[in-house]
Amino acid sequence: MTSTLRPPPPALPGSPQQAQSPVPRAPRRRRGWRQALRRDWQLYSLAVLPLLFFLVFRYLPMIGNIIAFRRFKPGGSIFGEYWVGLRYFRMFLSDPTFWEVFTNTLVLGTLTLLFCFPLPIVLALLLNEVRARRFKRFVQSVSYLPHFLSIVIVAAMVMQLTSIEGTANQLVSLFGGEPVAFLQKPEWFRTIYVSSEVWQTVGWGTILYLAALTTIDEDLYEAARIDGAGRLRQTWHVTLPGIRPTMVTLLILNIGSFLAVGFEKILLLYNPLTYPTADVVSTYLFRMGFQSSNFSYAAAIGLFEAVIGLILVLSANVISRRTVGTSLW
Repeated sequence: MTSTLRPPPPALPGSPQQAQSPVPRAPRRRRGWRQALRRDWQLYSLAVLPLLFFLVFRYLPMIGNIIAFRRFKPGGSIFGEYWVGLRYFRMFLSDPTFWEVFTNTLVLGTLTLLFCFPLPIVLALLLNEVRARRFKRFVQSVSYLPHFLSIVIVAAMVMQLTSIEGTANQLVSLFGGEPVAFLQKPEWFRTIYVSSEVWQTVGWGTILYLAALTTIDEDLYEAARIDGAGRLRQTWHVTLPGIRPTMVTLLILNIGSFLAVGFEKILLLYNPLTYPTADVVSTYLFRMGFQSSNFSYAAAIGLFEAVIGLILVLSANVISRRTVGTSLW
């Protein structure tokens, strides 16, 4: 005896079955930018001044890059006299002095990135483990202070410390050595520059990492302790992954300014005796533009430096997105 399954009878109007049946909703329409602007115009108005600043001082000056392709004479047209094409690019690409300067820039940029990027992370992790609030605030204040000093003051301090009668040479004499003119020795310039950068920037760089550490869920540390993880294991498996987006973002930004090694500090510290190791692209560009009045040649070098920086940022962003899963955009 076979039984056939019959479909349920249709629900009568007003029955509970009909009341419980889902009613299809109309899809929500996306609000246009005009509606968003009309609704949040107070918030958008706060961005007007920053946008004007970038427009006037960052984007409009980019029009001046046209003189990298034109012959510019002081007193003439601000866009150059006549078209010369890639003449100035070929000039500095075939100049041995430029490649020496470019090599110095790569070396100083690598050393700065190698020391100034990971040390703030280490300092932030150490400060995060300190439980004495007074001692923690004291260390933070002492490490932050050098950032607020003027570059001129920092350069003057470095000159005083490394002079013939400075503190460094007093320590050398204390151990029986002969005084050394550090800032006149090319082999010492990179050590002095990187050391001063570490002293000036490491404390300030910990601020973002300490802020990122506060966003890590405490339940993750509790679960790690239950699993038997010590402090080192917790740092490796919980803390570092928690601040990884901040680390990647700052790394990409640092790579973008890789070639723009501290122009002001190098300009104040170097001299013709230390050119073999101290002269970088930015200082070479300054001398060509303002001391030699070769503005078109300097504009070509500056444009080349900007293009290299853009390529580095885009490459670092793509590599980070594909390997770590975090990127700027």
